[in-house]
Amino acid sequence: MYNEIEKLFQAQKDIKVISTEIDYSDYIALDLSVANVELSNHNLETAKDYEKFIQNYLDKNKAKIAFGGYLETRNLYKRSTVFKNTNSDERNIHIGLDLWINDSASIYAALDGTIHSFQNNNALGDYGPTVILAHEIDGIKFHTLYGHLSEVSLIGKKVGDVVKKGEQIASLGLPPINGDYAPHLHFQIIIDMEGKTGDYPGVCSEKTLPFYKSNCPDPNILLKIN
Repeated sequence: MYNEIEKLFQAQKDIKVISTEIDYSDYIALDLSVANVELSNHNLETAKDYEKFIQNYLDKNKAKIAFGGYLETRNLYKRSTVFKNTNSDERNIHIGLDLWINDSASIYAALDGTIHSFQNNNALGDYGPTVILAHEIDGIKFHTLYGHLSEVSLIGKKVGDVVKKGEQIASLGLPPINGDYAPHLHFQIIIDMEGKTGDYPGVCSEKTLPFYKSNCPDPNILLKIN
């Protein structure tokens, strides 16, 4: 199934999920992993700290959107109990793609589909308002998740509503509504929702990585940013 999905995504063209007026040439890769020693030179504890850090990074590189994060091991989640409790392994491996822009940007459907589910995941460090779309192309079913949205993005939606590729489905949320992060879109591909609605893990543990890597392919295969 994974190989079929990969071939399907490679065949798709002209897909943008945020700020369609911004060309991919104005994007810059951003590494927020534990391997980036530069992060230790900055005091990054709050959403405001990250906003300043990311804006400085964008300005320095003359870019408008920073992207990255798929399969990154991050320290970003240590402040939240969502990602660790006494009965489970720490979840710190990111399995979506983040698109960082300090703006209430417009969010668009990656492909034709229907609204699978939506809800406000309002715990500290969670997605905040979230929309999940269901897609089927050439008999292959999968889902796209859009996290860290504005509260108004959930108004007026109904499960089963049809959406078209490139249709605006939401706007980006600001902290603290968006889970209390610097403004960014968490975009994730999910093959099997495992019966979940309105939410799906966007961060996993090392133990569960093999499953999630298979169930959540690299979104950049679809977006083709670089």
